[in-house]
Order: sequence, then C-alpha cells, then structure tokens
Amino acid sequence: MDRDAYIEKMKATMDAWNAEIAKFEAKVKEAQADAKIRYEAQLAEMKTQRDAFAQKMHEARTANEKAWEDIREGMEQAWDRMAKAFDSAMKR
Repeated sequence: MDRDAYIEKMKATMDAWNAEIAKFEAKVKEAQADAKIRYEAQLAEMKTQRDAFAQKMHEARTANEKAWEDIREGMEQAWDRMAKAFDSAMKR
C-alpha cells in the first residue's frame, strides 16, 4: 500500500475513533459521580492515544520517502496502542 492510501486509511480510522470519543463523552456527562471519574480517566487515555496517532500521521504526510518506512512502523505501533485503548474503554 502506498503512503497516500495508507494515510487515508488511517485518517478514516481516526475519524471513526473521534466519533467514538464523542459518544463516550456523552456517556461521561450522563454518568453518576463514581462512574464519571472512571469514564473521564478512560476518555483522557483515548484522547492521548488519538493525539499521538495524529502526530504520527502528520509526520507521515511530511516525511521523505527514505523516512517513510520508519514512520510507518511508528504509526502502526501508535495504531495498536490506540486500538487497545478504544477496545478497553468500549468494553467497560
């Protein structure tokens, strides 16, 4: 898969994650005090992972071809962390 296609695929996933974050934020607002603290912590982790992934996407867009493979590896690691954070949050 070439860089542009890969970045577009990652962007689509990030858009889906942003939608999930918005749904989760709505749940946080509805939650009672004790659950709200847990939701807010999970939400913060989701946003942290999303932001790290967004930074990797920016690096990928601006990288030269030589650096692309290294950046792609970093993006895949960030992707895995983000997916785990989302899966964990959605199961709770």
